[in-house]
This record gives sequence, structure tokens and C-alpha cells, in this order.
Amino acid sequence: MPFLPTTLKEVHARGWDELDIILFTGDAYIDHPSFGAAVIGRLLEAEGYRIAIVPQPNWRDDLRDFKKLGTPRMFFAVSGGAMDSMVNHYTANLRLRHDDAYTAGGVAGFRPDRTVTVYTRILKELFPHTPVVIGGIEASLRRLTHYDYWENRLHPSILTSSGADLLVYGMGDRTILEVARALRNGYNAKLLRKIPQVAFRCNSDYIERLDPAQTIRLHSYEECCASKEAFGKNFVEVETQSNLLHPTATLVEQQGEEWVVVNPPTALLSTEELDRSFDLKYERAPHPRYKDRGAIPAWEMIKHSVNIHRGCFGGCSFCTISAHQGKFIQNRSERSILQEVEAITKMPDFRGYLSDVGAPSANMYRMRGRDEQLCSKCRRPSCLHPKRCPNLGNDHHPLLALYERIRSVKGIKKAFIGSGIRYDLFDDSPYLRTVLKHHTSGRLKVAPEHTEEHVLQLMRKPPFAMFEQLNHDFHTICRQEGLPYQLIPYFISSHPGCMERDMKALSEKVLGKLHFNLEQVQDLTPTPMTLSSVMFYTGLNPYTGKPVYVARTQEEKRRQKSYFFAERPQKGVPSKRPFQKKRR
Repeated sequence: MPFLPTTLKEVHARGWDELDIILFTGDAYIDHPSFGAAVIGRLLEAEGYRIAIVPQPNWRDDLRDFKKLGTPRMFFAVSGGAMDSMVNHYTANLRLRHDDAYTAGGVAGFRPDRTVTVYTRILKELFPHTPVVIGGIEASLRRLTHYDYWENRLHPSILTSSGADLLVYGMGDRTILEVARALRNGYNAKLLRKIPQVAFRCNSDYIERLDPAQTIRLHSYEECCASKEAFGKNFVEVETQSNLLHPTATLVEQQGEEWVVVNPPTALLSTEELDRSFDLKYERAPHPRYKDRGAIPAWEMIKHSVNIHRGCFGGCSFCTISAHQGKFIQNRSERSILQEVEAITKMPDFRGYLSDVGAPSANMYRMRGRDEQLCSKCRRPSCLHPKRCPNLGNDHHPLLALYERIRSVKGIKKAFIGSGIRYDLFDDSPYLRTVLKHHTSGRLKVAPEHTEEHVLQLMRKPPFAMFEQLNHDFHTICRQEGLPYQLIPYFISSHPGCMERDMKALSEKVLGKLHFNLEQVQDLTPTPMTLSSVMFYTGLNPYTGKPVYVARTQEEKRRQKSYFFAERPQKGVPSKRPFQKKRR
């Protein structure tokens, strides 16, 4: 299969004189199942639609990139890319980054701030009668009123700010095909509004026709702007509905004279459906247009890796994974995973080393509730916090069997685990020993995030004693197996609830008692639709209504990080040393 066309010449080379769908993305075009634009494009192509991709169009010139392929027969699709454009552009202390991992040569400046909004507004101005469907993580996390850290204020739904006709939230494999079927014969609002996992704007007449028993009316955008408590209550309602196994309620939120409607999500993808997304005939490479423009860092990082499942039931307060991918694990089959591993071994530059057999959390493969009836009644945002759910099956044997089969694939010398591992799932499993013996490159990276219990509770992370036990087990196994490995912990500073004295205590425990030499301490970036961002903005825990301390100024944040320097801050005297390298 050739690459999806990106130019008029490539469209004509396929013998097409018209396109059904044109997809705009803020990333460089990499035809690989780790990049959403490629997945959506290939799924639509497999259904027989004529689709083209316009990667990183120039929004600052005469807009020729937006016009070059003409008007699609059905609709435009817009995604900001695999990473939120604002997180991509700015550090936690609001400094502009000088690189972009999703651009050829790693060069910054090839996408605008708030990419989805900018692209959509341009398309609606140039092609006012053609529907625009937005999706991807940037749109997904902004489907309702949300806190914008970069402007330090609430923003309305991205549907309102961009003018898009429809929003597909979450992982849109199934939903985008339903949207395409509804638009096959022209715009039909009645059909589109029945599709699960979409959001749209409407007037009050439509709202009045909804079944009150299946509708949740959130506080309006204006009410949220006037009351932080109202905004917090909205978040609790949205997060609760997002984490149900079988959600049925429609969320509605008034914004000025209009309403935003969010239909409940579609059912979980079956293993066969998920396999289909990964098994499509990708080129597994960047488009040839980037041949002389330098490497694409994000591609270099994942090209020899394989993703084994979607979703995460950890529910960490600062993480967007469960909000976008869902709490419940959706697994690929061993057949599909091994097929991809074999495809990687045939890549010209492969030297026998898989960089990651991973997922949002590497060791949740095939984990689920023992009794699904109990799961269907559960309203918890996390299966692991405040304590691990007794109904959760945390058997690592299916994953260990998969690792063994991967190790036996011809051409595989080593298969590393580069994704984060949840050590609060271990129990007496041989998982840690297996990972250290067969799947570690010499450094095992984990994320305890903090040491102080009241901060960990707000983060929805396990007690620090679990990390101390992991540290003990790690070094015991390394001594027994003769492995000269390192354990590398990650921590977060300036999380809501974390005061300067908490970072001091963290440094004393980690640098002093445990003798770690930290490489990664990341200042929190409050991203939309996370509990951490809500606490950061409101100064309240929305679940309890209790006040939460927030380090808001750059000076407060800098002082929290400064405890990881050799020079400790003195009262009233700022440290002059720059902070160490951050992780994204």
C-alpha cells in the first residue's frame, strides 16, 4: 500500500479526481499505528473512502496548503497531532520550547498554538459549507468548559471557539467510521447527533427534547466562570461518567445562547476491532517528503517499539490517559502483537533490539475485573486508589507469556520495557524478576512522583512505602542475578497540595536516606480535563470541597525544585542555579 496522498500530484497518481475526506494534522505524516492521523486515515481508506492527509499546513501565508486539494465531497477532519499543541510548545514555567519532536529535524514553529482551533477557523472561512470534524487529544480534552493554564482562565468548549461542526472524543477508531457513514450522502444533523462518542453544538429546542432521565445538565460556562465550586462540580460529574463501564447519560452544558451536547461513549473495542487498527497495511515510515529535512524525533523513539494495549485504570490526578483512552483495558491479541514484532525485525535499520513492549502502563495487559457485574456498578476513577480494588484481577502471567513469545521471535536479541510500570500491581508475581533478567537495558524507570502521603493522596498515587519495597526488591534481585542495574525514579514538583516543606522532605528521603541521584523532577503542567488542573485553578479538591494549597508563582515553583541542587535555598534568597533536564 502506498502512503496516503498529501499533494494533488499524489491524488492524481491514484487516479482520483475528487476526495471524500481531507485530514489536517499538526504532526508530520508518519504512516504508523502509533500516530492517530495515520490510523484514522487508514481505517477510512479500508472502508473505501478516498482520503488525503495535509500535514502541518502553513497557516501564516496565503493559505495555499488549505486550498491545494480543493473541497472534499464529505468533510474535513482536523487533529492537533499526537501531543497537545500547548504542551508541545511551552514548558511548565511557560517558556517557549525550541524543538518539536513531531516535526522533521525536530524544528519548532511548524504548528500554531491551539492548532485545532486555528486550522478549523481557516477551513470554515475558506469552505463555509463543508463540515469540519475535529478529534485527537487536543480536541478531546477540551470538549467542555476547561481550565487553560497558558491564559490562566476558563475556556468554553473547543466546539464553540473553533466553530467545528462535530467533535469525536477519545480514541475514534469506531466512531469516525460511523461519522463517515452518516456523512456519505451529505450533511445530516439528525444522523450525526445519534452517534455515540461525539459532541456538537445545538439550540435549546434540541435540549428540551432530550430524555431528562438520561441527561445530566452541567453548570453553564458562565456559571463556571463566576463560581470555581461550580466548575469543580462539573469536573466530578464528567470524570465519573467517563469512568463508567456502561455510561448512558448525555452531558449538556450551556455556553451563551448555544448548548454543547456530549453523547455517551461507544462500547469498548473488542480485541478483533483493536487488532484491525494495528493490522492495517501501514508503510511504517515517515512520508518521503521528509527525506532531506532531518529525522523526526518522535518516530526515532518509537519505530522499534510495539504497543500492546490501550487504557489505564491508574487514574492519576495529573494524567490525561484515562480521560482520552478510558479506564478499562482494551487488549490486542498475541497474534497481532507478534505479527507487528516480526514486521519490525524486517526493517532495514533494525539491529535486534525492541525499544519498548509497552502501553500507557506497561503491565496492565489483559487485566480486568474478576466480576464484570461489579465493574458495571463501580464509579471509582481509579482501580488502584485509594487502595487496589479487591475485584481487580492483576495476574501477570498472560503478559509474561507474551514476553516469552516475543523473546522467541527470530531476529529479537532483546525486548526492552520502556513504558512506565505500576509496581503497586506486583504482589508475589515473578514480573519484576523477569523484567530485570530479560527486558531491562540497565535502568528501570518508575514514577513514585512524591514521598509525602497527603500529596500522594491528591495525586492518586500509592504510598511511598511501596516504592521503598520496590527499591529493596530491585537491589535484592540484582544482587542475586549479578545485574549492575539502576533504579531511576521520577518525581513531580508543585503539584496541588505540595508545599516547599514537602519538597524538602522529599529531597531528604530520596537524596539522603535512599541515596538516589535524581535525573528527572518535573514541574506540573496543569492540562485540561485532569483533577490536578481543576485543583490548580480552584484551590479546592472538587470531591471534598476542602481547600488545597497551590504553588502558583514561578518563584514558588522554582524554590520547590531547588531542593534537588547541591545548594539549598535560604529563606528569602533565590537559588541562582538552573534546574536540571525535564522530561515531557
